[in-house]
Amino acid sequence: MTHPTDPDLATSAQSGRQLFARLWRGYLRRHWALFLLALLFMIIEGSTLGALSYLLQPMFDLVFVEGQASAIWWVGTGIFALFVIRGITGIIHKSILTGVSFRASTEVQVDLLRHTLSLDNAFHSRTSPGTLIERVQGDVTAIQSLWNMILVSAGRDFIALLSLLGVAISIDWKWTLVAIIGAPMLVIPSLIVQRYVRKKSTYLRDVAGKRTTRLDEVFHGITPIKLNRMEDYQSENFADLSDTWVRSTIKTTIGQATVPALVDFAVGFGFFCVLLYGGPQIIAGEKTIGEFMSFFTAMSLAFQPMRRLGGVLGYWEMMIASLSRIFGLFDTKPAVEDQSSTDVELDGSLVEFKDVALSYGENSVLNGLSFAANSGTTTALVGPSGAGKSTVFNVLTRLVDPANGTITIGGVDVKDMPLSQLRGLFSVVSQDALLFDETLRENILLGRDDISDERLTLVLEDAHVSDFLKNLPDGLETQVGARGSNLSGGQRQRVAIARALLRDTPILLLDEATSALDAESEKVVQKALERLSEGRTTLVIAHRLSTVRDADRILVLDHGTLAESGPHDELLAKGGIYAHLHDLQFQTGSLPFTGEIPATSDPATGATSLGRMSQDNGETGMVAKITNLIWRWVRGKNR
Repeated sequence: MTHPTDPDLATSAQSGRQLFARLWRGYLRRHWALFLLALLFMIIEGSTLGALSYLLQPMFDLVFVEGQASAIWWVGTGIFALFVIRGITGIIHKSILTGVSFRASTEVQVDLLRHTLSLDNAFHSRTSPGTLIERVQGDVTAIQSLWNMILVSAGRDFIALLSLLGVAISIDWKWTLVAIIGAPMLVIPSLIVQRYVRKKSTYLRDVAGKRTTRLDEVFHGITPIKLNRMEDYQSENFADLSDTWVRSTIKTTIGQATVPALVDFAVGFGFFCVLLYGGPQIIAGEKTIGEFMSFFTAMSLAFQPMRRLGGVLGYWEMMIASLSRIFGLFDTKPAVEDQSSTDVELDGSLVEFKDVALSYGENSVLNGLSFAANSGTTTALVGPSGAGKSTVFNVLTRLVDPANGTITIGGVDVKDMPLSQLRGLFSVVSQDALLFDETLRENILLGRDDISDERLTLVLEDAHVSDFLKNLPDGLETQVGARGSNLSGGQRQRVAIARALLRDTPILLLDEATSALDAESEKVVQKALERLSEGRTTLVIAHRLSTVRDADRILVLDHGTLAESGPHDELLAKGGIYAHLHDLQFQTGSLPFTGEIPATSDPATGATSLGRMSQDNGETGMVAKITNLIWRWVRGKNR
């Protein structure tokens, strides 16, 4: 069960105990043997403090008061041995707990990333990357350090406190009661602080997510920021978020420090009462100096464990705040899920839409769309912004499910296939080829180790990657940079085509694959795409009609419906919408229909295009507005 705390993502509504129980069952319980071993060494370390305070009584009474020289050696040796044991056991249990802590937190991060990757596009559309980064990295790192503190305090400090109180009680149980007389005063303030710390910790993690989002946007948009002179604007925005983060951190820290401070007050009050009660007894000779020093040392040494145990409440609330965010993400279910776990046999790669309808909120995008793309043929989708072209790709690949209608591939409903089988049918080449900050080889192979050198060489030639490979300093081992920044747009496209050739899937989706390239690069990439599409069922989204004139069939979409269809020459002969658009484009020098922003999406569904970048800026944006007006005029004229 989850409930929203911000518009981006939900947090778990479970109690702190339930959340920690899930953490224990899922990630910590498997390390129970190591926890027991660490606990054993924590018990030994914690007990040394009690033994140390106990040895102070003979040190004062036998050595300092009575002057027994023989007691110096055994008392001194005992105290030295206690410190050696304390040091060795501390190293051992800290090493064990650190190993368990990092292993468990890494497992949480990997599982959280794997789960996040399984969520649908609607989720990723409404959730900022910074929020996800903060949950996968920031929250998990927080609980990693916090549960270490809690386990050490719950183990070592609790045992130390018990052993020290045991020594104090053995000397005088009345003194001990007087010393802890202020403890009941801590209960109500601690409960108030507990709620405050959780509230502030949750808010602090949210602010940290916003800072991460801002940094992600700045570093990925560094070129537009520089060109538009936005450095000061972005710096001020980040400074404002950072100020909020600093204030929240200070408030959280104050809340954390309040309980240990309350412990200080209670302990100080207890010491004062012990002096008032026990001082006259020592003066009267009823208690020895050694007994008093042993008791005083035991209570003094108990001071730090008590403070740390008091701080556990703050650590606990901070950990629960992070756990509620982590398990809130774990509990988020994808809107698109597998309805079958068994691969099905397909009869070819015929793609067929039957009365498919989809709306983004109140905006209807597909309205009973029906068409078929025959196996081994090329089908082009053209139309204005908002006509539904990108949505066709989204519903076909089940990035979003339609409200009505059916989509089949090879005669099988796409919902009856496992998602792994369905998406294994497609190779996608989009305008914005996604490259990772790795070597060129790794970007092409994407982790595959079943590709022979001979096949890789052939793919590089077919994709025209070999044309520029010889110019790279390290060939295939050249680092391509963040998002392929060390390569040109045409080179990145050819890398994407090489990937698609290696995938060797029956269906190819081309999403404005050449629209952002210059004429020379487009010519090379177009040749590679022709080689890639041979023998495959190919669907193409295009704005420039010159790139789809050789398609077997062209579908003209308008407001989610099929307005016209047929080959290029037939559509020209009809003199309809396509013919008018063709005349307009070639009269104005290959003018694109629109400057649409294909990556936009509706928050309710999250359906997005498969990767095109916005062209709606500057001069291109003005062209987009003009051509959209022309499109509306053409459509009105043909009705």
